[in-house]
Amino acid sequence: MKHSHRLRPVAIACLALAPEMTFGQTTPPSDTTLPEVAEMGLTAGAKVVNDVSALGDPAMAGVVAAAQAGLVLMHMKGTPATMQDDPRYANVAVEVEEWLANRLAQARALGIESDAIALDPGIGFGKTARHSLELIAGLERIAELGRPVLVGISRKSFLGRPLDLPVEERLEAGLAATSVAVYLGARIVRTHDVTATLRAVRTADALRAARASRA
Repeated sequence: MKHSHRLRPVAIACLALAPEMTFGQTTPPSDTTLPEVAEMGLTAGAKVVNDVSALGDPAMAGVVAAAQAGLVLMHMKGTPATMQDDPRYANVAVEVEEWLANRLAQARALGIESDAIALDPGIGFGKTARHSLELIAGLERIAELGRPVLVGISRKSFLGRPLDLPVEERLEAGLAATSVAVYLGARIVRTHDVTATLRAVRTADALRAARASRA
């Protein structure tokens, strides 16, 4: 059975519950690399496609453009099945920035408006714990591409490495790393812990604004 046939009733049910599941006017994104599944989600009411392959299938661009939807382009080395098989970078922040710049140009060439695109450096996707830390530290490079940067840091395994923390004890580490990401230019955050993260990133954003005012 095709993915779209399996997922259609789930997507419709989730999007029908969007007011209870989300804040403000947001709706759940369509998280998929498959154009037919993205089209189904957009038809059901999603407004954004989160494509972890970053247009690995160029047909995705046509689906997104036709729906005038948003698109998140995420960096991942390899595939979900191979991404953690000894990933290597000479300079992870530079290489991810260059890769995302190329995918951003591809998306524009395929008809997606720049204002509809956000960039995700793919923290933890094809990266070691060290790579993820270095990527966050170098996030300003990606922000300089001029599109909103999305980060998903909450509870990820690299957070537990320095202090050997299990997943249920990574809140403070996640707040620290997410706050640094926002200070360095991230504008969209995925998190499990909404209230605590919102407070932390608002503080980080205020510090960022204070730094900018001194420049």
